[in-house]
Amino acid sequence: MKNKPYAWVPSLYLGEALPFSAVMLISVIMFQELGLTDAQITYYTGWLGLPWVIKPIWSPIIDNMKTKRWWIVSMQFLMGVALALVAFTLPSAFWLQGTLAVFMLIAFASATHDISADGFYIIGLTDKDQELYVGVRNTFYRIGMVIGQGGLVLLAGYMQQGKFGDALQSLTSSWVAVFIILGVLMLLLGLYHAFILPKVETVVHDRFDFMEQMREFWLTLKVFVTKPHIISALCFILLFRLPEGLLVKIVPLFLKRSTAEGGLAMNDVDFGLIYGTLGVIGLLLGGLLGGWIVSRWGLKKCIWPLVLCITLPDIVYVYLSYCPSESLWLIGSCVCAEQLGYGLGFAAYTLFLVHFSRGERSTAVFSICTAGQYLGGVMLPGMVSGLISDSIGYQNFFWLIMLLCLVTFAVTAWVKIED
Repeated sequence: MKNKPYAWVPSLYLGEALPFSAVMLISVIMFQELGLTDAQITYYTGWLGLPWVIKPIWSPIIDNMKTKRWWIVSMQFLMGVALALVAFTLPSAFWLQGTLAVFMLIAFASATHDISADGFYIIGLTDKDQELYVGVRNTFYRIGMVIGQGGLVLLAGYMQQGKFGDALQSLTSSWVAVFIILGVLMLLLGLYHAFILPKVETVVHDRFDFMEQMREFWLTLKVFVTKPHIISALCFILLFRLPEGLLVKIVPLFLKRSTAEGGLAMNDVDFGLIYGTLGVIGLLLGGLLGGWIVSRWGLKKCIWPLVLCITLPDIVYVYLSYCPSESLWLIGSCVCAEQLGYGLGFAAYTLFLVHFSRGERSTAVFSICTAGQYLGGVMLPGMVSGLISDSIGYQNFFWLIMLLCLVTFAVTAWVKIED
């Protein structure tokens, strides 16, 4: 089959984004509407991030069994079935336990798909095409996030308003429909990629040696821990995103909670438009602008302005918690500004990981760095964020976020960044 990157790169990264958005955000909104507390939601969904933390451990298995093309298509079919299974589990008496179990299955399948898709992108494209399509892959990943946490949440809101008839008006029925749609989309992507992905690999027939792979992992870990300035770099990797890690699950809940609970009482339609669409667009623009700024002036010169970009805009949630508004323009401007700043700062953070990983075993070291940033910057803070917000309220929680920005400042001042 002739390799036509324009036919598979966009759809491949669309398929990477949809299940991730389902597991990490759509689940948060659904559980909130079905009556769970912030503490329950963030703890349960926080565990769903585990597969992305431990990816470096099982990625060698994927690299040595079957082909990346096989893993991509298989995981897309598996996720399609699993997403539909969420829909059929929701109306049951054990809906919470059932959906969490299936979400964990989807999370492992999604992380496996990520490993395979990124590897296939490298071996399926020439160096020139990799550079040419990097913007395409990032754009379609964000489009997938807009479809998931924007369009499908908005669709659930329309169904709950009775726009599609009484049968889909209940909370449970609307989310059942959303997950059936997600399942069908993933199955269609799997079917499409079964035909369109080029066959650029041969099956590895050598026997998989687990002990050899573990030895390789420990050698990579040794390279990682013996890098210069490892202590300050490790603190930077784990703690730079601490304020954002606490915010990421609470902001959607704050926007959705009733005014009596200290929230802004947004319905799903408005939430899908403001946070799921405008917020993602702001994040995308921030990432693009941040990458350009660093490439133009260098990371060392730009690090502090970009650190201020990722921290100071968090103040908008302090403002909204004290001055709740029904103005979508005001809320949208605040969310978009914060996400734009997050994109700017995260671009600098990602480029630090790239620079730090250079040298021996750079790809494997980078995978450890990304696992560390997800553990310290997303999973662990996210798990406890709901317990904190339930205990002290949204206003005090957002002030705490501003205080914890000092941690970001401290690890940035300590870390060694080369010219």
